[in-house]
Amino acid sequence: MSIAALRDENERLKALLAQTQAALSEHQGALAASEEARRRLEIILGELRRDRFGAKSEKLRPDQYHLPLEDVEIAQGILDAAQERAEAVIQGRSRNAPDHGSHRNRGCLPAHLPRVERIIEPASTLCPCGCGAMTKIGEDVSQRLDVIPAQWRVLVTRRPKYICRRCSGPVVQAHAPEHVVPGGLPTEAAIAHVIVSKFGDHTPFYRQAEIYARQGTRLDRATLGNWSGRACFHLQPIADHMRHHLAMADRLFMDETKAPVLDPGRGQTKKGYFWAIASDDRGHSGPSPPVVLFRYAPGRSGAFAEQFLDGFGGRYLQCDAYDGYDRLTEVARPQGPWTLVHCWSHLRRRFVKLLRNSKSPIAEAAVRHIAQLYAIEAMVRGSSPDMRLAARKTHSLPMVAALRSWFEKQLSMISSGSTLAEDIRYALNHWQGLTRFLEDGRLELDTNPVENAIRPVCLTRKNALFAGHEIGAENWALLASIVATCKLNDVNPVAYVAETLEAIIDGHPHSRIGDLMPWRFRKPSSQPQ
Repeated sequence: MSIAALRDENERLKALLAQTQAALSEHQGALAASEEARRRLEIILGELRRDRFGAKSEKLRPDQYHLPLEDVEIAQGILDAAQERAEAVIQGRSRNAPDHGSHRNRGCLPAHLPRVERIIEPASTLCPCGCGAMTKIGEDVSQRLDVIPAQWRVLVTRRPKYICRRCSGPVVQAHAPEHVVPGGLPTEAAIAHVIVSKFGDHTPFYRQAEIYARQGTRLDRATLGNWSGRACFHLQPIADHMRHHLAMADRLFMDETKAPVLDPGRGQTKKGYFWAIASDDRGHSGPSPPVVLFRYAPGRSGAFAEQFLDGFGGRYLQCDAYDGYDRLTEVARPQGPWTLVHCWSHLRRRFVKLLRNSKSPIAEAAVRHIAQLYAIEAMVRGSSPDMRLAARKTHSLPMVAALRSWFEKQLSMISSGSTLAEDIRYALNHWQGLTRFLEDGRLELDTNPVENAIRPVCLTRKNALFAGHEIGAENWALLASIVATCKLNDVNPVAYVAETLEAIIDGHPHSRIGDLMPWRFRKPSSQPQ
């Protein structure tokens, strides 16, 4: 073969090699894209599985840790009882004889509980030797927790009539007291119990009716709802004053959650939302009491957030990164538009989900970095705003600056279409709101105060499924606001609602409605729960 032919063959082979390499690169790119798409689908599938079957948060609530332990403790109780029975048989003593070496009572019995004593005497107190009656030299005392099943009682009110038999004077009789349900069955305490059972303990009216029926009291669901609605009317001034109190706060939390409402014309439910507005200064030992107010809206538009905050004088709004809140930064107010403070908990949640699905070392490192910020917050929680701000500038500020540089570096090294890149861009796009906690010691690192306050509403929604109509959802929001605020202030909500209803019915002046706020009610330390 000639040299020219060899050159041609060499050129042809080079061209073929270049084509092969180009095709290989193209196939490798397609394979990488396919692999990334597969990983994304696995992540989405994992999230859907957790949303359907698992916990919604990256961190279990403390009571959820107890669920698997409860079955273990039941089994342990069976083993303990069997062991005690066997030891009693072997030692030839009674099963109920005191075991002074065992200390199984893990609780204490509150002092305010009534004591019912019983004395168990021996079969005979005569000396078996015939000496006569024996002398008492002491006694063993044990206390056990007993229960009387919750029961209804009938409160009979008599109003005697008096007349003078020596003259024709008028008949004298005390005025009939006013009631929430005029001439009706329930006392204000009964209505309070029904309200808190639903909006505080997540027991819908139909389940309450079933419970009461077991005690021989027939109350249908509609009756319980009517009682609560009447109470709602009288408690409206309480909610209005709570709103006035929130309007004076300089810093607020806000969040929203779904509120399905029955749509009778379509035979199904339509989507509404409960919006929560909260103030909680306990993180920096502020003087203002914690308050949460729920409002119902038929949608999630930021226009509803603007509507609910109309007339509020605050400056900072701590919220998640939902873009509906962005319009608040442009609202014309005398004190200027709202300043949004975003939530590190929401950012952390994204990386935790990614870490669960993909075991990404970058996601794991991000979670560790954010955990360091929370460790600093834990050390200064409850301190004054100045102390918190000083600690943040000394410790948190360098960490935050380093974290941003690290995010930017990682973003330049990973696929721009990956979930990890989306999460990092989420952080960088909201960096100004995420770092505002470095400007004011009163600000919190996250929106957990309002999320914790809104969680009971979600539990009630899960059990009740939906509200009957939009007016019912508004009443739900009002009663849930009062019950939740009682809990935030360590107040017994049943006692508070009962006594507040009585005070309002008895004519408590509206000018002193502030005296009836939950945070001014007596604390549970001075009352039975």
